[in-house]
Amino acid sequence: MDRDASWKVITEQRIALADLLDGLRPDQWEAPSLCDGWRIRDVAAHVALTPQHPGVGAMLAGAVRARGDFDRLNHDLAVDHAARTPDRLVAELREHAASRRLPVVTTYRNLLFDVLVHVQDIAIPLGVERAMPVAAAREGVQRVWSMGWPFHARRRLGGMRLVATDSDWTAGAGPEVHGTTEVLLLLLTGRTAAAQPRLTGPGCRSL
Repeated sequence: MDRDASWKVITEQRIALADLLDGLRPDQWEAPSLCDGWRIRDVAAHVALTPQHPGVGAMLAGAVRARGDFDRLNHDLAVDHAARTPDRLVAELREHAASRRLPVVTTYRNLLFDVLVHVQDIAIPLGVERAMPVAAAREGVQRVWSMGWPFHARRRLGGMRLVATDSDWTAGAGPEVHGTTEVLLLLLTGRTAAAQPRLTGPGCRSL
């Protein structure tokens, strides 16, 4: 997928997330997401904040408070933004859906898989089906497999062969693990518990 096609998917996913969140009960906003230690409202705030992300100075100040821990910094920024009302967060997702502004530490390729996975982080705990576009999910698994930090997918999943059942993507060597490209992207990004029931093959015993 080229840049414009990737941004089109990012826009569509932001709007789809706004539609999903619109009308949730207060207790659903407070429910755990697939991300450990993140509520659904925190993940929603993270996605809403991305095209409005603070500049370099604010990021550096936040990094000092987080003692250089990028995951903690990301979490702190999301939790701060999550103090907004649900209606405000939904409105921000729609208002900035087509924005191409990027945080200083990432690229549109990373943002593509990021928004795909975060929609699932919210949809799956709510019991809502929101299928990823297969072509975009394939871009995501290839990107995550090749990038190393922060997921270290090749190291974590070494010794098995991952085979997508709905695209031409494969990676690794060893006992095979079969799943849709969407489910493999969840696996590669550490959502193992959510992915595992939808995977098949002898390599699953190693997960």
